[in-house]
Amino acid sequence: MKAFLATLATVLTLALGPAAVSQAAQADGATGKLVLYTSQLEPDARQTVEAFKAKNPGVEVEWIRNGTTELMNKLRAEFTAGAPQPDLLLIADAVTMESLKAEKRLQPYDGAPVAGYRPGTHDAQGYWFGTKLITTGIVYNTAAPMKPTSWQDLLKPEAKGTTVMPSPLYSGAAAIHMASIKAQPSLGMAYYEALQRNGTTAAKGNGGILKDVAGGAKLYGMVVDYLPIREHLKGAPVAFVFPKEGVSAVSEPVAILSTAKNPAAAKAFIDFLLSREGQELASAQGFLPALPGVKPPAGFPDPAGITLLPYDPAKALAEDDANKRAFADLFGG
Repeated sequence: MKAFLATLATVLTLALGPAAVSQAAQADGATGKLVLYTSQLEPDARQTVEAFKAKNPGVEVEWIRNGTTELMNKLRAEFTAGAPQPDLLLIADAVTMESLKAEKRLQPYDGAPVAGYRPGTHDAQGYWFGTKLITTGIVYNTAAPMKPTSWQDLLKPEAKGTTVMPSPLYSGAAAIHMASIKAQPSLGMAYYEALQRNGTTAAKGNGGILKDVAGGAKLYGMVVDYLPIREHLKGAPVAFVFPKEGVSAVSEPVAILSTAKNPAAAKAFIDFLLSREGQELASAQGFLPALPGVKPPAGFPDPAGITLLPYDPAKALAEDDANKRAFADLFGG
C-alpha cells in the first residue's frame, strides 16, 4: 500500500506539477503550529481563533493581541534580532501592510478566495487582504439643528466651532481618512483648510469624539462607524451618517510574513476569514463585512449601498509624514 501511494504521488507530481499537489494536500486540512499577531479586540480575537480551530482542528494557534503600533514595534525588534515570530498578521490598516510589503517582509497568496470582493479591499498582487470595513463618516447629536448628509455640510455656519475630528497623528483610521479625502478632487487638502477656518478641532481618538458629541460638548464629528451606531441602538442621542460623497475605510487586513514557518496554516486562516462564514462572524462581532451580500450588523445599512472613497495605500504610505505635518500645522499636535 505504501509503495502504491508513493507511486501515485510521483504520477500526480509529474502530471499536475508540485503546486497542484500542494493544493490537493492542503484540502486535507492544515496542521501544525500557527503564530498570529493581531490588533483585534481581545474577545473578537479569541472568538475568531476558536472559530478557525473548529474548522481546522489540526492547527494549534498561538496568538498575541495588542494595538497595531505596539505590535509593529515588537515585530520590528524581532526583525532586528533576526527572529520574527509570527506566521500571520491581522492588523488595523493597509498602509502598515504596504510598508511591510515594500520591505519584502510579506509573501503573496495567489490562490486567496477574493472572488466577489470589491477592488481596493485587497492587494492586487495578493500580499494582503481586507477582512472587514470600518468606515469613517459623520456623527451628530440628535438635538443638533442640522442633519448632515455631505462632508461639505461640516463647512456650513451651523457647524462652525461645533465639529471635532480624530487626529492622524494618533489614529490610523484618521490617517487613512485624510489620504482618502486628499485624493478626491472635490475635497482635497483645501477641505481640511476650510474645516480649520470653520473652527473644527482635533482630538486624539474616536472614543473621545463620540463622548463629546453624545454629551453635547460638540454637535458634529468625524468618527468610525460602529461606535455611534452601537451607542444609538442603546439609546444615546447620536446618529451616524455615511456622507453621499463616500466614506474612507480601514479594512483590518491579514497577511503572511515572508518568514512564516507554517504558510499552509496561514493560508487556511486567510481562507477562513475571507469565506462567507468568516464574514458572517465579522458581522456578528458588529463590523461591516467586506464581502458584499453578507448581512450587516443591526443598525448598519446594506454595504452594497455604501460608497467607499478610493485611495492608493502605497501613495498614502509615501505621503504619510507630509500629511501629518500639514495636519499639525493646521490643527496643532
